[in-house]
Amino acid sequence: MIAGLSVGIPGAHRVSPENMHVTLRFIGEADNVQAEYIDMNLAEIKSPAFEIRLSGVDYFGSNRKVRSLWAGVEKNEILIRLHEKVESAVVRSGQQPGGHKFKPHVTLARFKGGAPSIAGAFIAANNGFAAGPLPIDRFTLFQSCLTDNGAVYSALAEYPLIG
Repeated sequence: MIAGLSVGIPGAHRVSPENMHVTLRFIGEADNVQAEYIDMNLAEIKSPAFEIRLSGVDYFGSNRKVRSLWAGVEKNEILIRLHEKVESAVVRSGQQPGGHKFKPHVTLARFKGGAPSIAGAFIAANNGFAAGPLPIDRFTLFQSCLTDNGAVYSALAEYPLIG
């Protein structure tokens, strides 16, 4: 259902359904030693399983250049606490603090300079979008590799949630 939202958008590079996710923390470059510390610290996180609901669509970018279209995640206290625990674990592993306000979303499509009119039309056509509840019983550490067709994600480790 969510993957169908980005069909037929002019100039958009759709995110494939298997790559759709909610980013708890973008880590960036990490060597093997840092990656081991990150994995160890993430494995110590205790959090209950929960459900999320997707609601609404929007874009990242400016009034001149749209970077991506996304579906929003409704406010969820357990998700926010999980994000905070992940942030803390990553910082304890030697990474710098994230520096961005947590805005839970699922990226649907990316642009290399999309026109604001495209985003406006997309939002107008899909502003009532809602999906869920979607069960969340784990979080995953991904490695991303950039290709000409966008990022390809590989799961490095999964961390189960309680319940």
